[in-house]
Amino acid sequence: MKISALTLLLISCLMLSACSSKPKSDYDTEYDFSQLKSFETFSPSQTDDTLSSSRIEDSIATALGKQGFMMVQQQADFNVTYSFKVEDKPKKSGLSIGLGTGSWGSSGGVSIGTSVGVPIGSDTAKIQTIQIDITNPKTNKLIWRGTDKFDFDAGGEGKTAETQETVAKILSQFPPLTK
Repeated sequence: MKISALTLLLISCLMLSACSSKPKSDYDTEYDFSQLKSFETFSPSQTDDTLSSSRIEDSIATALGKQGFMMVQQQADFNVTYSFKVEDKPKKSGLSIGLGTGSWGSSGGVSIGTSVGVPIGSDTAKIQTIQIDITNPKTNKLIWRGTDKFDFDAGGEGKTAETQETVAKILSQFPPLTK
């Protein structure tokens, strides 16, 4: 049995893409999103993590600004609220399976290998889930919601970059493509 290098590359790409997270969103199918031009952001009423809250709020303003929406203090076309939570997540350890091909002289072969991973250091990682809600300020009804999450081991610049990337991915689905 001969497996081409292209086949192995495609299998590798599929496995990597399966590991990346994709934001999820839902929206009011009857709402006309085409009229939205300006927004106002509201922070969670209670939080003991002001660093994450500030990062998320700044990321929302940046992402929506890049999409052409204008941030205002009053009379906005839509309101943006958000929530987030941080949870411990066990680090992955376990069985990995590898597949390889090779040739030696005029003969070739296929091999399958396994390995067992053991986490070094802490046995848990952190995962932050971000939920962004967009409401109609006149009715206070939810018109769009998006959510996604990311893993992190430490705060600082790395967590700031992950927050920005995650918020941008969530808001890339807003406004929804409607009829």
